Amino acid sequence: MLNSYKSSEDRLIIGELYRRYGHLVFGLCLKITENKNIAEDLTMQVFESLYEKIRKHTISHFKSWLYVVTRNECYLFLRKQKSTKYEEKTLNSDLLPQEDELESIHSKEEQLILLEKAIAQLQEEQRKAVQLFYLEELSYKQIGERLDWDLKKVKSRIQNGKRNIKLYMEEHHVVKSTS
Repeated sequence: MLNSYKSSEDRLIIGELYRRYGHLVFGLCLKITENKNIAEDLTMQVFESLYEKIRKHTISHFKSWLYVVTRNECYLFLRKQKSTKYEEKTLNSDLLPQEDELESIHSKEEQLILLEKAIAQLQEEQRKAVQLFYLEELSYKQIGERLDWDLKKVKSRIQNGKRNIKLYMEEHHVVKSTS
């Protein structure tokens, strides 16, 4: 579908992507901004930006790529809101996150960046299994078929990957050790 868009630039393809993934983008925007109106606006911005971004990027896993694009769009919006000065009477507190919410979001952004680093440091087989399971939401069976692994190997790579991510995050003081 993406190659078809790159060659034809048919805007109906972006409409189909919105139909398939719009609810996921909205959900992520809502989770990050905690404001329905802002989340709706950001969802539209994300899909409007796809016209250009799809042409410029090589995309192997659209769903995980779209997640990153959406997350970045949300954080960019929040950074702009934080840096812009508003007069007290023109600021509608229902539309913008409060300072403590922005700090929480900034902390989440730092955690996500560290999580990406943790995934990147995994052994190749663990990284593939974790990405397919969590980002592409494939089942153990689907991962096994795609990578030509038996189910025990899939399960082992995911469990070991999760453990290594947790250890990495604990080393960097993001996740408190429960032991």
